[in-house]
Amino acid sequence: MEAGGEDLNLCYQCGRCTSTCPWGLVREFNPRKMLRLAQIGLEGIESEDLWLCTTCGVCVQNCPREVELIDIIRAMRGMIVESGSAPPALRTVIGSISSQGNPFSEKRELRADWAKGLEEVRAFDEGTDFLLFACCSSVYDPRNQKVTVALSQVLQRAGISFGIIGVEESCCGESIRKIGGESLFIDLSGKNTKLFEELGVRKIITTSPHCYHTFKNEYPLHSSGIKTLHYTQLIAELVEKGDLSFSMPMEQKVTYHDPCYLGRHNGVFDAPREILTAIPGLELVEMDRSREKSLCCGGGGGGIWMEIPKGERFSELRIEEAIATGAETLITACPYCFSLLEDARLSLNKEEVIKVMELPELIISAL
Repeated sequence: MEAGGEDLNLCYQCGRCTSTCPWGLVREFNPRKMLRLAQIGLEGIESEDLWLCTTCGVCVQNCPREVELIDIIRAMRGMIVESGSAPPALRTVIGSISSQGNPFSEKRELRADWAKGLEEVRAFDEGTDFLLFACCSSVYDPRNQKVTVALSQVLQRAGISFGIIGVEESCCGESIRKIGGESLFIDLSGKNTKLFEELGVRKIITTSPHCYHTFKNEYPLHSSGIKTLHYTQLIAELVEKGDLSFSMPMEQKVTYHDPCYLGRHNGVFDAPREILTAIPGLELVEMDRSREKSLCCGGGGGGIWMEIPKGERFSELRIEEAIATGAETLITACPYCFSLLEDARLSLNKEEVIKVMELPELIISAL
C-alpha cells in the first residue's frame, strides 16, 4: 500500500476482474487471487502471473468498487523489482533504459537518426510551436521509423511548426513504471520535465499513446503549462478546420483497432475515426470489440518485451477479428499495437488476407 496500492483493501473479491480480463480468452489467469494473496501479505505470489497483466484497464473499467488494480499490480511488481527478481527480459530493459535512455539496448546517440535527410524535421527551439516526441519504438524499430517519417511529412504538409530534441531526451518511462521500476520512472520524468522547461516547450505531439498518457497524467507538465496531444487529436483538428484535406481517393475497406492507452485510458475514440471517414472512398467497418470494449494487443504493462507463446497472443485474436469484418487493412495508432499486430499477421500466415498499417502511412497516401 505504501508503494501505491492504496486501493488494496477496497477489493471484496467479487471476481469481476477475473471474468472480464482478456487473458481468460487464451489461458487461465486470476487477478482476484493475486489481490487476495496481496491482502494477506503474500506479496511473492506466482511470479509468472504477476507479469502477465498488460494494464489494459478492462478490470478497472468493470470493477464495482472502482479499485485501481493496475496501481496495485504495479506496486507488487515494484517490490519484486527492488528485490532483483524481475523476469530476465525485463531486467535487460531496465538496465538499457538506465544506461542509454531507451529499452532497446541502442545507443543514445542514434535517437534522432530516423530524421536524417528529412528537410522538414529540425531541432526544437523556442521559435517552434510543437515538440514532436517520438516513442523509443518509433525511433529505434526500423518498421516504426517509417511511420514516424510519414507523420513528420503529414505535419509538414499541414504547415505545422515542429521540432525534435533527439539525443538529450529519454524514454518517457510509462512502461517501466508499470513493470515496477518506480525509482527509474521518477528519474526519467524529472530529467525530461527539466529538459522540456529549459527548452521552452509549450506543446507536445506524441507518436505513442503510452507517451501521451504518461505526459498527460503522470508527469507534472500541467504545472509548467505544457500541453500534450496524441497525433490523432492534432490531425483530426487540422482536418476539421480544413488545414489538411485529402485528394487521393482510397477505395478500400478498413477497420480500426483502438489502442488501450489512447482509448480506454484516455477516452480518445473519435479523433482517429474522424480522420478515416474524411478520406474519400474509404469505408470504415467496426470489429465487434471496439471503442471501450476493444481487445488489448498485449503490448502494455511490459508485454511488448515478454515472450508470449503462439496461441496465447491477444494480437492473433485481433487479426482474426479484423479479417472477420471483411476489411482489407487493419489500422491502428500506436507503435506497440502496430508491432504486435504485424507480428501476429505474419505468424498466422495472413499476409495475403489483410494488411496492417499505422494511421500516418495511410494519411500520407491519401494526401
